[in-house]
Order: sequence, then structure tokens, then C-alpha cells
Amino acid sequence: MESYGALLKNAREERQLDFETISRDTTITSQYLQALEEENEAAFPGEPYLVGFLSNYADYLGLDSSKVTGLYRAKRIQESPIPTNLIIKRKPGYFIPLVIAACVLGAALVVAIVLLTLHISEMRRIKVAMAVEESTKHTIELSDKPFSGRIYKGDQVLFISPAGKIIITVAQTQGKLALETPVGMQVIELSEEVDLDVDGDNVADMILYVSDISTTDTDRGAEVRILLKNGASVINHVTDTSEIPNIEDLPSEQQRTVILEDSRAYPITVQAAFRAGCVFRYRPDRKETTEDYFASGDIVNITANNGVRLWMSNGNAVKIQLIAAGKTFDLGVANPGEVVAQDIRWIKDTDGKYKVVISDVP
Repeated sequence: MESYGALLKNAREERQLDFETISRDTTITSQYLQALEEENEAAFPGEPYLVGFLSNYADYLGLDSSKVTGLYRAKRIQESPIPTNLIIKRKPGYFIPLVIAACVLGAALVVAIVLLTLHISEMRRIKVAMAVEESTKHTIELSDKPFSGRIYKGDQVLFISPAGKIIITVAQTQGKLALETPVGMQVIELSEEVDLDVDGDNVADMILYVSDISTTDTDRGAEVRILLKNGASVINHVTDTSEIPNIEDLPSEQQRTVILEDSRAYPITVQAAFRAGCVFRYRPDRKETTEDYFASGDIVNITANNGVRLWMSNGNAVKIQLIAAGKTFDLGVANPGEVVAQDIRWIKDTDGKYKVVISDVP
């Protein structure tokens, strides 16, 4: 007859696992694991423990647990001695049905104990998982000071409105930002700036701007700026226009291409998607320059209030897009091997309009 201990041992050795690793993963002590493989049933405090551990060990090794426990029960039946009184004299007609009924009841009891053990183990696992998940969540309390930072799925944003305490839960941070609010789900796209009414009084409670969010990785979260619409927090909500040059102050011979225009200036996002390896340098506004080598498939999102200066060793390797006002503008690629240096920035035209233009850096 096939041995359940040999099945366990062969499966473990095929997977090159040791007792310590299995014990850590299953919470079954090494002593009991070895006893199962050696079919040392006396090592267990009771049969329910043995059957429960046997089933869990078989599942861990990828074996059919019902088959393995069946081999154990068959072994037990074979090793059980035949009662002497059965040989000496014939038992009444009701004896065999009684024995069968007792066996059925015993098996049912064993199954019930095993299922209860597994249920308790699963509930503990779920409780631990929920505790770990809860510990990774963050709570952001908004105030008059604007919030700038990265938020993640499961985070909660709190603030006090005339209607009372408002709780907003981050529901999605992949491709687009989704917020679960008291009045329903609200979705904000990359580089989109929206006024949000989250308490249902038809009055915007906050301004939210998404400056960076991954299209593939939800664990990266979303970079946002949130400002409560209560007066003080809205200061610096738009770009400081004193940093924006007037068109008449720029060289007249400079060639410029207008990408978009508006009655006001606001933060923009420049996205660089790499089709091949390239040395890429960028400087948003008047901040420090960042330079690195990027490979095919890499994506860089650059958010700026006034403009971005770009430099790339191979313009054909990079696809540049401007994302602003919830729209995407494709700026294309250059010729193969061409070194490209460009400014993408706001300017103020003579008609009073603000325009985002792209121009070559001399």
C-alpha cells in the first residue's frame, strides 16, 4: 500500500525544502513535520491534531490532501487488531451496522475538528492581513496650508466643512486618481485641476491638482496638490505671473510654437517617454538641473509652474507630451541622432493672454 509518509517526504525533497522553511510557512513545528514523514503517530497529542497537520502539510506541498489523509486512515484500519470476541462467537445482526455508524460518526467528528481548525487558522490569517493593511494606510488632515505630496490607495483625507467632518478615501491611483467621497466617486486625470464639491452643497470645497500618476503601477500612488477653498489656502494656487516673461521682452528672431493659450497661467506637466536609450537633462522653473541616462520604456513626468528646459542627446529617442488643463498635446520627436535643447514655458502675449510655447534654446 502506498505510504503517506513517503509521499510527503518525496514531495518535500523534490521541492528542495527543509523542515525549518516549511515550519515557518505553515506554523507546524519541525518535530511534527518529521513525525508525519516517519508516520510516527504517537508523537501527536491526538488524532485530530495529526489529521489537521497532515492535511495542511499536504496542501502546502501541492498534494491532494484528501488522498493523503485517506492513506493515513487506511493504514490505521489495517493496523487495528481484530477484536478477539469477533473470532470466538458471532455478534448480533445489529453489530455491524452499529460499528459502521460509529465509524461514520467518528469520521464526521474528525472532519468537523479539521474544518474548525482550518477555519480558525484562516480567520487568524485574515485578521493579521487586515491589521497589516490598516497599518499601511495614512491619514491626511487638511488645513489652511496647502497640501503637496504623494497619496496612495487606501489613504484618507480629512477636513472640517460647514456640514461637519468630511472623510475622503483614495480608491485608485493607477492611470487616474479616484476618490470616494460622501457624494460618490470622483475621478481626476493626470495634470487635471478640478474644483471638488465633496459634501453635496453645490459649493466647491477644495481645489485638487494631479501632477504625477503611474499608468501601470498602483503602488506608486499619485502626486497631488490640495487646497481648501477657504480663502488663505487658495493663495499661490495659480502660477506666479511675475516669473512669466512678456513676449515683447523676448528676442524677436526667436522661433516659437504656441501649444495652448488661456486667460490665466497654471502648472503644466511635461512627459518624456523613451523609445531608446538617451541621456536626458531637465530643469523645471529655476530649480536644479537633473540629468540621467534613461532606457527604452522609461517615462519621466516633470511638473512646473512656469516652464521646463529640456536637453536630450538623441531627440528621436524621446517622445515629448505636454499635459495641461486635462488635455494632452503631442510635441513629437526629432531626427535620429539630433541633439535637442528646448524651452517649454508660459509667456504673456500682447493681447493679455497667457500662452505655452515651445522654442529652441540658442
